[in-house]
Amino acid sequence: MAIAMSYVVLARKWRPMRFEDLVGQDHVARTLGNAIAAGRVAHAFLFTGVRGVGKTTSARILAKALNCIGEPGSPSAGPTVTPCLKCSACREITAGTDVDVREIDGASYNGVDEVRKLQDSLPYRPARDRFKIFIVDEVHMLSQSAWNAFLKTLEEPPPHVKFIFATTEVHKVPVTILSRVQRFDFKLIPTQLIAERLRYVLGEERIESDSRAVSILAREASGSMRDAMSLLDQVIAWGGSNLSGEDVARVLGVASHQVLHDMASALVTGEAARCLEITGQLANQGYDMPHVARDLLLLLRDIVVAKVCADPGDLLDLADEERRDVQALAVRSQTDDLVRLHQGFSQGFDDVIKSPQPRAALEMLLVRLARRPPLVPIDDLLGRLSALERRLSAPARAPAAARPPPAAPKSELVTPEFPERRARPESVRLELVPPPLPAPVVAAPPSAPAPSGGAPRSPAVAGAPAPQPVPPPAAAVPRTPLPERVVSEFRAILDRVREARPELAAFLEHAAPLELSPEQIMLAWEPKSMFATQASDKESLAVLGRAAQAHFGQTPRITCEFDSERARTLQTLAMLDTAARDQKTRAAIQNARQHPRIADAVEILGARLKDVKLAEG
Repeated sequence: MAIAMSYVVLARKWRPMRFEDLVGQDHVARTLGNAIAAGRVAHAFLFTGVRGVGKTTSARILAKALNCIGEPGSPSAGPTVTPCLKCSACREITAGTDVDVREIDGASYNGVDEVRKLQDSLPYRPARDRFKIFIVDEVHMLSQSAWNAFLKTLEEPPPHVKFIFATTEVHKVPVTILSRVQRFDFKLIPTQLIAERLRYVLGEERIESDSRAVSILAREASGSMRDAMSLLDQVIAWGGSNLSGEDVARVLGVASHQVLHDMASALVTGEAARCLEITGQLANQGYDMPHVARDLLLLLRDIVVAKVCADPGDLLDLADEERRDVQALAVRSQTDDLVRLHQGFSQGFDDVIKSPQPRAALEMLLVRLARRPPLVPIDDLLGRLSALERRLSAPARAPAAARPPPAAPKSELVTPEFPERRARPESVRLELVPPPLPAPVVAAPPSAPAPSGGAPRSPAVAGAPAPQPVPPPAAAVPRTPLPERVVSEFRAILDRVREARPELAAFLEHAAPLELSPEQIMLAWEPKSMFATQASDKESLAVLGRAAQAHFGQTPRITCEFDSERARTLQTLAMLDTAARDQKTRAAIQNARQHPRIADAVEILGARLKDVKLAEG
């Protein structure tokens, strides 16, 4: 029976052996290479970054560069930037069997006792190599006691000892350790560099592949070269010696670039049915819907970048074919619309991820965005404004009183008067509304009697609903008006109160002054008044007393009458202000409707009066 040889995965088989082989970490390779060439190698290093970007690999390369003794039979040249890879030290470090280069797992070697055992071995010289090197992976797993035991040793180790730490969570490493090491941050590897490395490996392995297959693998690696190699191993096991983009997408359960581009194109052009069709095809083929949503969100971001930047450069980390497709889609779209699409999709992305029915959530999100209302063309608005300007510059129209005022919509909100000219003009807001659908014309029966009495009604706007009769207001309780002296003096006192406590002055405006003199102030509150308790406590009355003393020149006696029936028959300052405000509001409504410019805006722009606000004071 033949024994099958063990298979070495591509991530291990094609692991970089020298600094020049590192992909996407040029800053690390150059710094370490210059330090070795100048003889300025530190005693401790910290390599940090996400998984699969070359931290442990760089640690092994550094160990080989420091301990390389040259090819057999040749004299040692000391530490070198380019290890020979043939001497016993290089071969054993690569295989992980060098007794002077120890690779330690921080997760299982995290106690203070293990650190003390390591410290006991530091004074002894290396068995063969130039340096005794300790590579500690996932060093953030060490306990606090272990870190404390490391401090002195890490600051002043023996000259023949080097430490290389690697971690994916540098924020868990104590600051006292960070100050004793040289830190190198490993970056995510760009998609293009991963794609180039995959093409090289596929060529060496004699495996045929198309550009879409390589692009999908590089995109799904998310900046990790080890992830890219692991995915490549997986698709080779399925597709054999010939890889296509469709096969790779099916094996990994991700959508190809072409499918995502078709979906984005349908979304931009507002084809909701096409979006549902593509989503249904992906779901039937077993694709992961949250994964599809994530890739589509990234594609929408790339389209916005291509639209905004004339030369995106490195901002678009895409293959040449994908870059051309993205730029072509961006050219025929509007920037504001693309930004609106990305914002809307990003807000609904979490719903897709968290939904127990991700397909339905994604479908409804796509339909909602595809059916978004179109943006109003700026040329259309400018044309309407130009027409309004020409209308206003024409000869003066007939007097407003000669023509009936336009009917106001039922939902309009207006506040005080709108005169032609005044020192402090009001704020007027118009709302553009689509033209109403034509109302069916119904002929009145000949026998219908004409309305008798009253002024003739204004002509109704075509298609507008008939005005509904307004019920008469409920009969109000007659109130006795306050004398002008009481009103003026009470307002003067409340103005002083307002300087100290504005809210108290507002509460006191709802009190009826039964008596107001330098000797006595008597306030009455209606039954169940919510302002009585707010304004009648000891501190509030003290504030009112100080204000009255400042006004009258002496301190009056202040009494309050609660649940008073007399308060029902007297006016309050709040009632007076409300009545004045209502009167000005009614006048403002009439003036705003009859204003010639407002009437022109309503007629030409198809707008309606949304809001009219008087200036304060």
